[in-house]
Amino acid sequence: MKVSPKAEEILEALWIATEEEGENAAHLSTLGVGPEDEALAELDRLAYIEISGDRVYLRKEGRPEARMTVRRHRLAERLMMDILDVKGGEGNAKACELEHLLHQGVDTKICTLLNHPTTCPHGKPIPPGRCCEDARSKGEVGVVALTELKASESGEIAYLTTADSRKMQKLMSMGVLPGTSLRLRQTFPSFVFQIGNSQFAVDEELAREIFVRKN
Repeated sequence: MKVSPKAEEILEALWIATEEEGENAAHLSTLGVGPEDEALAELDRLAYIEISGDRVYLRKEGRPEARMTVRRHRLAERLMMDILDVKGGEGNAKACELEHLLHQGVDTKICTLLNHPTTCPHGKPIPPGRCCEDARSKGEVGVVALTELKASESGEIAYLTTADSRKMQKLMSMGVLPGTSLRLRQTFPSFVFQIGNSQFAVDEELAREIFVRKN
């Protein structure tokens, strides 16, 4: 059952307090809610939490949803900051808005796009999903930087991370665009790849900003 955005924020705060900060509960003031808050009542009705005075406990019934809420938020942070290059306070704010939309498998698609990251941009762990476990068991690496390919390996360009307009223009002039197929020909002293019948060389710094979905 999907809970409201405010309830998700409470679950996220409870997970961080209990799983990462070693507390057994969180104060209402820490959660930013009052005892009559509707989101708190919503979670209480679902038996996800237990309220005792001014302290809120995360019940085992609420742990799976709390875990997934944290996962969605941290994946949203990675998407905003790594792919969309929206950083700082704005990146955090946009990630908070986006996380509430990552349901019905959208989180799995983003996780795969990001190559199943294990930490958020702030170094905090991203709880793994089933897609992460499946990828590890099958030896699949998802989307990787061009520098992670071996010579003769090929793939489809997934996205570019450079924020430098001159670099972007250079890549575009080569035909390096999302959805384009390429094959890596050599990795030293520069990265040489082939698109169609043309070959291009880039240095390692630029190669790290080209992300490829391996074939």
